[in-house]
Amino acid sequence: MATTPATAPVLFDRASLRARLARAQAAGAATFLLERATEDMADRLLAVSRGFSSAADIWTPGDGLADALRGRVGSVDPIGFSEAEALGLPPESLDLAVSALAFQFVNDLPGVLTQIRRALKPDGLLLAAMLGGDTLTELRQSFAAAEAECEGGVSPRVAPFADLRDIGALLQRAGFALPVTDVDRVVVRYASAFAVMADLRRMGATNVLRERRHTPTRRATMLRMAQIYGERFADPDGRIRATFDIVWLSGWAPHESQPKPLKPGSARASLEAAVKGTSPSPGGGGSTRMK
Repeated sequence: MATTPATAPVLFDRASLRARLARAQAAGAATFLLERATEDMADRLLAVSRGFSSAADIWTPGDGLADALRGRVGSVDPIGFSEAEALGLPPESLDLAVSALAFQFVNDLPGVLTQIRRALKPDGLLLAAMLGGDTLTELRQSFAAAEAECEGGVSPRVAPFADLRDIGALLQRAGFALPVTDVDRVVVRYASAFAVMADLRRMGATNVLRERRHTPTRRATMLRMAQIYGERFADPDGRIRATFDIVWLSGWAPHESQPKPLKPGSARASLEAAVKGTSPSPGGGGSTRMK
């Protein structure tokens, strides 16, 4: 019996997203996360020992990323925002695809990654950053507690975010070779929960879930949310924390020159022998980095 292909669930109202991004730009966008991702993108590409003649910038808000990559890449063509999530890229037409802080609002991320994979030439690179992981965990927890207490139920307030493992699996599913994911955790301190929400509006990143509540939140619920946020996530000086996890993903279109995994059973030395032949150096240890 023939099966019907699975259709990706429509989580986000991308028409509303377009309107909110435009409103944020007109009002003076909050771009500190985007600027961080843009600078990191340029640094990461500098570490790649090959040139790129043609690149596509997929849905990155503003022109900052394309500007930062000029001189590093032959040409950077912006792909305009699409509510239908169709990229319209010819097969094997790109050396490089980049995107900064856009993929977290994609309904069919596997489909978009597959479109990019097809558009890359052999040995072409995808490098992208998206919000994921524990982003806005403090706000999510505070809203959930306040609504449960004041309204007897919880409504979707903050979009679900993918984690590293999920994104790595999606890269493999789309056919990318040598997939890599990592996370850059940014903790920003604010005077209040309302200041967090004001920044989200200036990012165009307020709630665009299709199943979001369309009626105004009760004042008592908002005040209780802010109180819970301050009680649970404040530093000793009274300022609160907001977590943003910038998840980085990269993968290559397969090419014969790329490293290949060894076949099972082909290793010439055992792990046990390697472990027995080494010992920790005196005083050895790791390092901790805080941001």
